[in-house]
Amino acid sequence: MTAEETARYVVTAAVWAPSVHNTQPWRFTAVRQQISLHADAARQLRVADPDGREMLISCGAALFTARLALRSLGFVPETDVLPDPGQPLLVARVSWPRRAASTEFEQALFGQVRQRRTHRGGFDPVPLPPGLLAALRESAARYGAMLRIVADDGRRAALAAAVEEAERTQRLDGERTRELARWAPAPGSPRTDGVPPDSYPARAEHTDPDFPGRDFAHGHGWGLPPLSTARWPRSAGVAALLTTARDRPADWINAGQALQRILLTAATSGAATALNTQPLEFGRLRESIRTGLSDGAYPQMVLRFGAVIQAAASVRRPPDDVLSTGGSEDDSTGEG
Repeated sequence: MTAEETARYVVTAAVWAPSVHNTQPWRFTAVRQQISLHADAARQLRVADPDGREMLISCGAALFTARLALRSLGFVPETDVLPDPGQPLLVARVSWPRRAASTEFEQALFGQVRQRRTHRGGFDPVPLPPGLLAALRESAARYGAMLRIVADDGRRAALAAAVEEAERTQRLDGERTRELARWAPAPGSPRTDGVPPDSYPARAEHTDPDFPGRDFAHGHGWGLPPLSTARWPRSAGVAALLTTARDRPADWINAGQALQRILLTAATSGAATALNTQPLEFGRLRESIRTGLSDGAYPQMVLRFGAVIQAAASVRRPPDDVLSTGGSEDDSTGEG
């Protein structure tokens, strides 16, 4: 396999990383045995994510996936995060100078890259596999993050209340509603980005306590019919916060790497993950969660884990839309 073929293989996998509203805010350049990952500022959520925190978490997830793809080929990736202060959108450079056989676990993770889907709703009342939460905590720790399980009923209710308040506030905010609608294409759309209707439920799935999802259908009734016959309200699953000790761009990128490893690890055990990041897009609510629920650490993601039948679909842009070879690393254009 040539260096160019390797780069294409890596990017073909990396685009399947999760991203906020499936904005896919990244582009890649490949020169010889090195891939550069850039944040695509044109795809940043200017209203919900003015600082680019969620954009860089998304890019961190793509970075982890690129590194995992190299491991699937038996390469040892060498990674330099934020290598050039003069190019703040240059997220990382990745090269592959050495070889070493991949592990069975790495291959299992890689096998979930295209299969994993974000869950949007409640869970069946089934316990998680033994040892899974410990494995998820270890996944976060590898990237300097912490996965904090919110097990206490009172704290879990407080977290759910923050999600409810954020979702209610967003639906009353015209700018936020319009921005969300731009990333929620109608049924039959040919778009290869955004959140398609066959990736969320047509009817809101209330949980106990209630962690409401985003209104991607914005009143049109789009979405999937229910697949489960379980009684309502459904289980909220195991709630957790992914946090970092500091809150810099490098921490956001590493939180994204931790997130993708967590999501893929859960998927290998048959567990699904829901993301409720709404309150982290409001400074007051994020600060309340930081001081009240995460011991002063900075919350980067709100997650819920559980068991459920999934039929959600997703879309991604083809590699040719995001990969250029032999070109400049200049990140000033912000073009995709």
